[in-house]
Amino acid sequence: MKNSAKDIVEFTLYYNKYKCKIYNYTLRMLSDKMLVEDIVQTVFLKFFENINGIRNKSSIPNWLFTTTRNEIYTYFRGKKVKVDQFNVTDTEEIELNSKVNLEDSYEMKELKNLIMRELEKMPFDQREVYLLKEYGQLSYKEISTVMGIDENLVKSRLFKIRQKLISKLSHLV
Repeated sequence: MKNSAKDIVEFTLYYNKYKCKIYNYTLRMLSDKMLVEDIVQTVFLKFFENINGIRNKSSIPNWLFTTTRNEIYTYFRGKKVKVDQFNVTDTEEIELNSKVNLEDSYEMKELKNLIMRELEKMPFDQREVYLLKEYGQLSYKEISTVMGIDENLVKSRLFKIRQKLISKLSHLV
């Protein structure tokens, strides 16, 4: 089915809204920027090809994250890579302006690095829920749909991983 000008505009709006969230989630899962760019491009190409078939437009974020997750798992299955090999650098650059204190920026970056190191030690299913929530900025319901698990299980996993992070990081302060 051929895409209309309306479809192209709609695609562009969703692309601009979700590209960073999809990219950050994928980067946290794979830690290879070139591979991440390929997967993100594949996800949005599939989205462009299927935009006419998505009747419920409110489900587009779920569609995008589910497709991204499927592409990541396809990569893992094809490469026989252990899923727990995460060593990611943060995609957020420290932007300095007159209002930002360099020391505070450095501390935030260090805190993010500490969190990622602790996340690497945790079970994949808990880590994935955390990444979808914090980096994908999905709701509990959206995470539930993407992962195919109950919403209460999402809440439980998030609670457990946050408690573990608080416990581990409080010893460092």
